[in-house]
Amino acid sequence: MTTFLFDGFDTAPATILLAHGAGASMDSPSMTATAKALAAADFQVARFEFHYMAARRYGQRKPPPRAETVNPEYIKAIADLRARGVTGKLIIGGKSMGGRVASMVADEMFAKGEISGLVCLGYPFHPPAKPEQLRTKHLAALKTPTLIFQGTRDEFGAKEEVATYGLSHAIEVIWLEDGDHDLKPRKAISGFSTADHLKTLAETVKAWARRIVF
Repeated sequence: MTTFLFDGFDTAPATILLAHGAGASMDSPSMTATAKALAAADFQVARFEFHYMAARRYGQRKPPPRAETVNPEYIKAIADLRARGVTGKLIIGGKSMGGRVASMVADEMFAKGEISGLVCLGYPFHPPAKPEQLRTKHLAALKTPTLIFQGTRDEFGAKEEVATYGLSHAIEVIWLEDGDHDLKPRKAISGFSTADHLKTLAETVKAWARRIVF
């Protein structure tokens, strides 16, 4: 059974299931702050870890696997969340690799009526300094309603690059000024704090969910 961390109330009209990025756990400061911001916007948030990351808690230093190899783990997390009694509307997503994995299983789950949408936080469009190694092929035909939050200085996909990708019309990309791959801005330069961007993120997800879920 998948282990979850929950924020918010189980009476919320929708639950957001989030997976972590390649190098940080589900309870990293970034994931925790994001979950709490979404919970404050009236969502129930459930976080989980892929097996390789959970194993690190027991001293097994496993490297991140290829993203597509953990697709079954994400699908199982959805099933395990339902088995725990979460029966309402479900949005899936995650940070970086977690969001990428969610995007690869989203259409299958959406077609089955298991999920209502997808939220990606800092999508890894390509590895840093390797813009030719795109991870966007499946995004061109994505049917699941999707929000991608991206910092304007994210080294995994800059604004000018993403504008050329030909993404599905189901995808909305929300740009957070001066945000890095963790969506963190430099306040002295941008005038925005991380809290500002998380508030914008949560409010945007809430307004979007009203259109596609509620």
